[in-house]
Amino acid sequence: MKTLKEYIKEAEEKKVAIGHFNISNIEALHGIYNSARKLNLPIIIGVSEGEEEFIGRDEVAVLIRMIRQRDNYPIFLNADHHYTFESVKLALDAGYDSAIIDAVKLPLEENIILTKKCVDYARELSNKENREILIEAELGFIGQSSKLLDSIPDGVNEKTMTKPEDAKYFVEQTEINLIAPSVGNIHGMVKSGNPKLDINRIKEIHQSCGIPLVLHGGSGISNEDFKNAIEAGISIIHINTEIRVAYKEALEKYLKENPNEVAPYKILAPAVLAIEKVVEQRLRLFNNI
Repeated sequence: MKTLKEYIKEAEEKKVAIGHFNISNIEALHGIYNSARKLNLPIIIGVSEGEEEFIGRDEVAVLIRMIRQRDNYPIFLNADHHYTFESVKLALDAGYDSAIIDAVKLPLEENIILTKKCVDYARELSNKENREILIEAELGFIGQSSKLLDSIPDGVNEKTMTKPEDAKYFVEQTEINLIAPSVGNIHGMVKSGNPKLDINRIKEIHQSCGIPLVLHGGSGISNEDFKNAIEAGISIIHINTEIRVAYKEALEKYLKENPNEVAPYKILAPAVLAIEKVVEQRLRLFNNI
């Protein structure tokens, strides 16, 4: 089986994107994995610090590793939006394939110092355990909440978008494997519609920094913008809010129609199917299927 780095490189060359979907319970994992298996596509499972605390850091690492070995399938685990070196270290020690150190609230040079510390530790652990670990960082601000929003988050504007020259400098100083820029994307979904992506900015950042780009805040972005962003250099796309909404709506509908049902496996089955549907639609779009 190819490594995650090799799958990302292949996606970059083919002008497609790997889907990254977040979970906080095993039902969501089943829905995402079922869709990936159906289409025979590599998949990245993400857990943020909050999601990781709920599902269990070690438990999810063991589960993903077991599935990968049992099925010989390219399913990978990412520590999504971890904010300290200590939390990144714990995830990598648990066996995660990659981690995102999110230090965008820090001044640039402090962000660089913290990010480089994570990169150095990942390399040390990679050599020690003979496995590949990738470190990603975010540059620019796109908000921090994966939920339905009434408006664009405060602080998300053209001034806080990633500049190509800053991305180049950041990559050179930190030696990260992946970078997630601010290019008009936001975390969460704006009820009235998400803003359009700055496709030219994506092209310029990709050309300037020379490493794969990750699009965070994919929920709510138009299909046209997704296609153009992938063509411009995006190789991984994060989706979270869309599957949370699908899960919640399917759960509410089932409980309303079946108020006396108490068996969790029956109550949650429609939610799993709802997640499968969203993930399959996104994976088909990201891979021109």
